[in-house]
Amino acid sequence: MSQRNDRYLTLEGLTGAVASGRIDTVIVAFTDMQGRLQGKRLHGQYFLDFVVAHGTEGCNYLLGVDIDMNTVGGYAITSWDRGYGDMEFVLDFDTLRELTHLPATAMVQCDLIWPDHKPVLQSPRAILKSQMARASALGFTAFAGTELEFILFEDTYEEALEANYQHLTPANQYNVDYSILGGTRVEPLLREIRNTMYAAGMNVEGSKGECNFGQHEIGFLYDDVLVTADNHAVYKTAAKEIASAYGQSLTFMAKYNEREGNSCHIHLSLRGQDGSIVFWDEASGTRTPLYDHFVAGVLATMPELTLLYAPNINSYKRFADGSFAPTTIAWGEDNRTCAVRLVGRGAGARMENRVPGGDVNPYLALAAMMAGGLYGIEAELELEPALEGNAYTSGRPKVPGSLRDACDAFVSSAVARSAFGDEVVDHYTNLADVEIAAFGSAVTDWELRRSFERM
Repeated sequence: MSQRNDRYLTLEGLTGAVASGRIDTVIVAFTDMQGRLQGKRLHGQYFLDFVVAHGTEGCNYLLGVDIDMNTVGGYAITSWDRGYGDMEFVLDFDTLRELTHLPATAMVQCDLIWPDHKPVLQSPRAILKSQMARASALGFTAFAGTELEFILFEDTYEEALEANYQHLTPANQYNVDYSILGGTRVEPLLREIRNTMYAAGMNVEGSKGECNFGQHEIGFLYDDVLVTADNHAVYKTAAKEIASAYGQSLTFMAKYNEREGNSCHIHLSLRGQDGSIVFWDEASGTRTPLYDHFVAGVLATMPELTLLYAPNINSYKRFADGSFAPTTIAWGEDNRTCAVRLVGRGAGARMENRVPGGDVNPYLALAAMMAGGLYGIEAELELEPALEGNAYTSGRPKVPGSLRDACDAFVSSAVARSAFGDEVVDHYTNLADVEIAAFGSAVTDWELRRSFERM
């Protein structure tokens, strides 16, 4: 059922490319807690001669740092007292791909294990795989697509830093939602990203303008949830690298300014392991009870799993009434004011989770959706009636309003602890606590503007 194609590299193909000199560098990478690719660059021949058979390692502090790569306390798996030892990288050759925007470079993504070969449960890829295994035990396979928005600027990343990320020049000076002209203005960069990702094995759909100034989205065809998460992580890194090569910068942060934020709507559906449709009854032309149970589970667990949909302080600035970002925990038929929107019929029937922003870790968000949905199936939860009209003014329960609220709901969630285990819940609770403490000690531009002279 995967959309895998011959644009991915095989180990045999990589061997030939290294021998011919077409590829001389292999990036070995995994996705960290913040959704970033971490790893190392290896010489191509060394990779083939030694790493393919024996693997490679990296420091376990990589799953115990903040966004600035500072070591922080509170993690059970990594600390000064434990000596900051190694994790082993387990190569997944199904992810082997060429990155044409980098000279003579290929990449392979990895799972993480401890030196005793036990899995690193706190790894985002392992967390998603555990929910995939749970779905498989029930007879299902999950498919997903992520719709990731970004804002593009004419400034380089270095210039943006020097300007303290203020007063940057967006690549478009007005709302370019669906605008062909607006897309044309930045087409050289968008085309480069699309074609680079296509060459890397991704099934590119297209690109379109969005509402905020300089905001765009590049879409990819749905796939197996693990393939989608892997591709998401590669795309996010490559898009920044390509923008930098063009002398520009882009951001996926959930809320860059007071205008529209960057969303990452996630579409998800289940299939039988034989590829059969399980969310739709063709005979009656309606949703199946299984589909309803799944959606009911995602809605029921949304308050306690929002931490995995909105993992940062800034994530919650995006939730604003009338912004196309959801504030209300409800579902609707093709209703973009709701947190969950149901779209499609037959094989295309799927749910769209509109809560995640561009800063989301795709592995964690997909794992959360699957955990909630499978809980709904197992408990046979009933789906409430669809919300009709404007969810913003409906009076329905709200999405958590801050990282603190989401963290408190997550740490006390019986569903989260049952689905992910105490080790995972405690690990990601600590990540949130670290971010909350860091923000609490910061003096913001907002405070300076309001207080420097007038207080």
